[in-house]
Amino acid sequence: MGVKGLQYFIDHCCPEACVTVNLRELARQHVANGQHGCSTTANITNPTLLVDGMACLRHWYSCKDWVCGGQWREYMALLESWVEAFTSTGIRLVFFFDGVVEEQKRQEWVKRRRRVNGEVSKVFSHIKAHGEQPGAELFCLPSGLATFTRFALRSLGQEVLCSVQEADYEIASYGRRHGSMGILGQDSDFIIYNSVPYLSVAKLRLEDLTTVLYDQESLCRAIGLGVTQLPLLACLLGNDVVSEECMHHVRSNAMARYRNSRPPLGSGAPQGQKVLAVAQLVSSVWGREQGEAGLIPQSLVLSAPDRELLERGVRSYLLPGQEALQRGEVPTLHPDIARVMERYVSPEILKACREKHVAAEGFMVYSVMCEGVVECSNSLEDEEDTELLPQALVYRPCRQHIYSLLLDRNNSSSMDVPAVREWFVYPGNPLKEPDMVYPVPLSLPCDQPSLEVLWLGSGPEVSALRLASFLSVFDCQDFSELYGAVEDSLLAALCLVTYIVLQVQELSLEDVDAYLSQAVCLRLKSTQELQYIKLPHLSSRAVQLGSLYVRGLSHLLGANCASGCPLPSDALMPWHSFDGRLFHSKYLLAHTGTEKTLLLDGDSSCLSLFLCLREKLTEACRRRGRALQSRPRPNPSEPSHKTTADPRYRDGHRGGPSGDRQDWREREERTGDQSHGGGWRERGGSHPHPHPQSYPHYHDGRFQSSSPPPKQSRGRSHHSNRRRYQLAPRWSQPPAPGT
Repeated sequence: MGVKGLQYFIDHCCPEACVTVNLRELARQHVANGQHGCSTTANITNPTLLVDGMACLRHWYSCKDWVCGGQWREYMALLESWVEAFTSTGIRLVFFFDGVVEEQKRQEWVKRRRRVNGEVSKVFSHIKAHGEQPGAELFCLPSGLATFTRFALRSLGQEVLCSVQEADYEIASYGRRHGSMGILGQDSDFIIYNSVPYLSVAKLRLEDLTTVLYDQESLCRAIGLGVTQLPLLACLLGNDVVSEECMHHVRSNAMARYRNSRPPLGSGAPQGQKVLAVAQLVSSVWGREQGEAGLIPQSLVLSAPDRELLERGVRSYLLPGQEALQRGEVPTLHPDIARVMERYVSPEILKACREKHVAAEGFMVYSVMCEGVVECSNSLEDEEDTELLPQALVYRPCRQHIYSLLLDRNNSSSMDVPAVREWFVYPGNPLKEPDMVYPVPLSLPCDQPSLEVLWLGSGPEVSALRLASFLSVFDCQDFSELYGAVEDSLLAALCLVTYIVLQVQELSLEDVDAYLSQAVCLRLKSTQELQYIKLPHLSSRAVQLGSLYVRGLSHLLGANCASGCPLPSDALMPWHSFDGRLFHSKYLLAHTGTEKTLLLDGDSSCLSLFLCLREKLTEACRRRGRALQSRPRPNPSEPSHKTTADPRYRDGHRGGPSGDRQDWREREERTGDQSHGGGWRERGGSHPHPHPQSYPHYHDGRFQSSSPPPKQSRGRSHHSNRRRYQLAPRWSQPPAPGT
C-alpha cells in the first residue's frame, strides 16, 4: 500500500506539504478556475471527487461490532450519511475499487495475507479466552466488505468503477483526464503520480468537510527533487512493484553517504533520514536539469535484473500522454486462456463481461473469463478449529460449477477447458502457488446452456434456464417451486444454508435454526433494534459460521452473474439476509434449547415461514442422504472439535461418540486421491496443506470426488474425473426420532 515510509515522512517530517483544506471551498475554487488542466472536452457541471474505495473501507465501517460477521444494515446507513455529506454540497463522487490483482504485485498481496493471518489468529485467541470482541488494535474488516460495498454505493445512486488494471493507476489517470478536483484516499502513491491533488481520508472531518491536502510541489521543494523524479524515489524506497528488500543495498549506501555529509539529527529522525538520503541519491545521479535519456540513469549502479525491475516500477507511475515510455496497455485476456476464449467465448460476450465488470455490476465473472484467476482475501476462520472446513474449500464445488458455466460451453471433456488459478487464503495454505481448479459441469435435465442464451436471450424459457442454472450451482434444484412464492432474499438464504449443510457435515439442526431464524426475523428488525441486541458472550464457532455465511453470499452473487441474473443482485446483499449480532444471538439461543416460538421473537408469521423453509431444507438434505442431527453446544468456550459433557452425546442418541469427530485435515488425508500421495500431505511439506479437491461434495444424491488430470500445469491441480462413490455415514449411531 503505497511507498514505504513516505506517508510517515510527509505527516511527521514535512509539515509544509500538509495543507488543511475545506472541501466545499476547494470545490468552489475548482469550478471558478474552469477546471484548468482538464484534457477532455467533457463538460462536467459538478466538481468531481475521486474516492479510493479500498482505502476508505476502514473509515466507512465504524460499527461497534465487527467480529460477528458484520452489521450490514447499520453499515448501509453510515454509507448513506457519508455520501449525503458530499452530494448535498454539489460535489460529485466517483468511487473506484480494485478489480484485479496484477501478477507483478502478487507477492506483496501474499505477504499481506500472511500478516493478516496472524492477526486473525489473535482475534480467535481473544474470543476463546474472554468471550468477547477484542479491542480496536485487532480490528478486522468483515468478510466480503469490499465486494458488497460496491453494490451498496450503486444502490445509493453513486457511480462506481471497478479496475481492470492497478486501481491507483486508473484513479490517477481518470483524474488527470477529466480534470477532477482531487483524489480522496490514503495511499502515498497518489503524491507520486503527476495527476490531481491527493486528499487524506484519514484526516477527513465529515461534519465540516475539512481534511489535509498533501501538496506535491511543497514535498518536491522539501526533498530537492522535481516531479518527474518522484517515481524513481518511490521505487528505491519500495512499493508494491519493487519490494523494499530488492533495493535495500541501494538505500544502505545512500544512508551511509547522507550521514557522512550531514550532522547527526535528533532522536526519532531515522524515517526522515531514509527519505532524504534516497532523494539526495536520486538528485545526484539524475539531476533535475540533466534531461538524461531513459527511465533509470546509467550512473545508478544496478544489476541487469534490478534495473529491469526498477524500470518496470517507474513506468507504472507514468500516465497516458506523459512520456513516450508509458505503462502500456494491459491485454484484455490473460495469455494462458486467450486461445480457449477464442474457441469458446464470442467477442460479444467478452465485451459484455468487461462492461459489467467496469461498471461494478458483476462479481467473479471477469476474473475467470478475462484473467483466468480468482483470489479471496482472509476470512475470520479459526485455524485451531480442526472440525469446520475452511470457506475456500466449502465453496470450491460451487465455484467449479460457475467456472463450467463460463468456460465449458459445450459440456466438453474436462481436458478441453482451462483450469482457473485460485489464490484463496485458508489454514495450511502457504500461498506459494495457486491451486489449479477445473470446471465441473452442472447437473441439468438439458444440455448446459451457452452464455449467449443465458446473458443475451429472452423469453420465459430462457428465464427458466437462468433460474435452473443458478440453483444447480448449489445443488438446490428442488427449490425452483419457491421462486416467486417467497422473497428472493429468503430463497437465496435457503439455497445458501442448504448448500453449507450439504458440504459441512458438522453443521447441526441448531446451526440451521440459527441461520434460518435470523434470515426470517431480520426482515422485521430496524437498524436501531439490531444495534442494541445484547450478547451475553461470544462463541468462536458462531463467529466462524457468520463469516462462512457472508462469504457464501458472494458466491451466490457470482453464480447469479454467471447465470444471467435470474435474481436481482439486491436480493443477494447481506443487509437483506444477515446481521452479525442477530445471527450470534440466534445461535446462542438455538444451542441452549430455546423454544422455536421464542427463537422467532414470538411472531407467528415468522414462525410459520421459518418452519416452511426448515422443512424444505431438511427434505432436500434427506433426498441426498444427509440426515441433520441435533448437537447443541451450550458452552461457547468449548472448542468445536470436542463434544460437550451432555450424556446424550455419550450414549449416541443424538450423534456419534466423540471419537467419530475428525480433524478436517485428517479427512482430507484419508479421502485424498492416492495418485497424489494421499490428501494434504501429497507435497511432502511440513505444513498441513490439504488437497482441497479431494474433499467430496454432493451431486445427484451422492458424494462426488475428483482427481487431477494426468498432465498438470503450474500450481496444485484439482480436477473432476466425475468418479462417484458413497461414503459411510458420518455418525455410527442413527439419529434420534424426530431429528
